[in-house]
Amino acid sequence: MHTPEALSKHYIPYNAKFLGSTEVEQPKGTEVVRDAVRKLKFARHIKKSEGQKTPKVELQISIYGVKILDPKTKEVQHNCQLHRISFCADDKTDKRIFTFICKDSESNKHLCYVFDSEKCAEEITLTIGQAFDLAYRKFLESGGKDVETRKQIAGLQKRIQELETENTELKNKVQDLENQLRITQVHAPPAGCVTPKSPSTDIFDMVPFSPISPQSSTPTRNGTQPPPVPSRSAEIKRDLFGAEPFDPFSCGAGDFPPDIQSKLDEMQVTMELSIM
Repeated sequence: MHTPEALSKHYIPYNAKFLGSTEVEQPKGTEVVRDAVRKLKFARHIKKSEGQKTPKVELQISIYGVKILDPKTKEVQHNCQLHRISFCADDKTDKRIFTFICKDSESNKHLCYVFDSEKCAEEITLTIGQAFDLAYRKFLESGGKDVETRKQIAGLQKRIQELETENTELKNKVQDLENQLRITQVHAPPAGCVTPKSPSTDIFDMVPFSPISPQSSTPTRNGTQPPPVPSRSAEIKRDLFGAEPFDPFSCGAGDFPPDIQSKLDEMQVTMELSIM
């Protein structure tokens, strides 16, 4: 169907819908494939009733294997090496369905991949068969060395993919750290700036007493000094009842009432006579 150069030096692309893959117990067999197709069809009907569409994929078939890629991003979703594919067939009852069984390289489980192609199901199956024939011929010509070389290349490709994934994760971490550092620098106060502290309060949330006099704390206005506060000693003191308190040192002779004044005069005369 295709030239040997197209399958050995390049690949043959096909578009199809990917129903999915499921584990099977045997590496080959028509009944094994039929059960897997029935199972994945039922799962597709459930997803379709939920509003999910069957994803489209691109198949790249060569003597090295079958690659399953995203048709838009060209990202490799599955890489099924040809020497791991043990069975391939199209459904005779449904001309749209074709499938193949491949042994997983990590879990060593046999997985059945099922596809839906509207017009090319049989052609895709024959193309995979042609790739098998060409790969087997190259195996005989090289004495088995070509298979080992392809295994080493596949291992290196897998390692490169792992390193690329790790590199992407490290780049994302570095970007996150740089963003956190920028946020910290924006919110940090400038160098040499002292944050003003609020006055400390006591247990009753009151500002403690300051010994500074009111005159020193009162600001001046327009460069003039505020008027002095009158001294408390100059104020007239009064008692509880509004009367002026008694001061015996400031009272003169005529400040007492007449009866008290006469008694004091008598006492002074008596004292003078006793002295004489």
